[in-house]
Amino acid sequence: MKDQLKVTLVQSHLFWENPEANRVHFSKLFEEIKEQTDLIILPEMFTSGFTMNATVIAEASNGPSVLWMISEAKKNNAAITGSLIIEEEGVYYNRLFFVQPDGSIETYDKKHTFTLAGEHKIFKAGNSLKQIEYKGWKIRPLVCYDLRFPVWARNTDHYDIVLYVANWPERRVAAWDALLKARAIENMAYCIGVNRTGLDGNGHQYTGHSAVYDVLGKHISTASFENEFIDTITLEKTHIEKNRKHLQFLNDADSFNLV
Repeated sequence: MKDQLKVTLVQSHLFWENPEANRVHFSKLFEEIKEQTDLIILPEMFTSGFTMNATVIAEASNGPSVLWMISEAKKNNAAITGSLIIEEEGVYYNRLFFVQPDGSIETYDKKHTFTLAGEHKIFKAGNSLKQIEYKGWKIRPLVCYDLRFPVWARNTDHYDIVLYVANWPERRVAAWDALLKARAIENMAYCIGVNRTGLDGNGHQYTGHSAVYDVLGKHISTASFENEFIDTITLEKTHIEKNRKHLQFLNDADSFNLV
């Protein structure tokens, strides 16, 4: 078990509906990571921006973007995660990939499709949670709109990190800030959110606000809110264990079953 985990947040603008340009851009950004890290986190739909043009952008699960993730994970000796538009048998998914340096892959399909943008009309929603075991850490990966639904993130199995990748627009960024902090506090887990910046092809502006919160809701990342940035944060397992043992809030939580 590893007591520390180094996570690198990569907050960036995205080239609209241009997977190749985005892959090249992120490869260049990875070269700016100055220290060895364990996990590199990219935004939601990091090869395209939040587009509903799935018929043009979608790739297979063994397509160029997943192969790129495998190559970069090996090159950087770090896991890489972010979501892509994936097509399987004529059905489209907003699918998060978690690719480890050895090439192993785990996935999570976004549960809460964003009805305001018509995502539910294009993409099939996932129906199951994923818990990823990585270097002795338990990670719950989720995607953007999932953040608004606390029951889906409820820490009933003692995960260490809840992680959100997103395209969360500027006009609602106050909710992003508040809900990331809330998810950390109520689940007594590190909460990480990685968002994009810049203007997308639909005219929506994004101002990032990527962040890491500790189990008490303290904002522990230090990078600029609005600009493109790379920020590496060291998470401490002892911080989780000490506070859970002392406060025991998870033990007092209401029990329930997802149906």
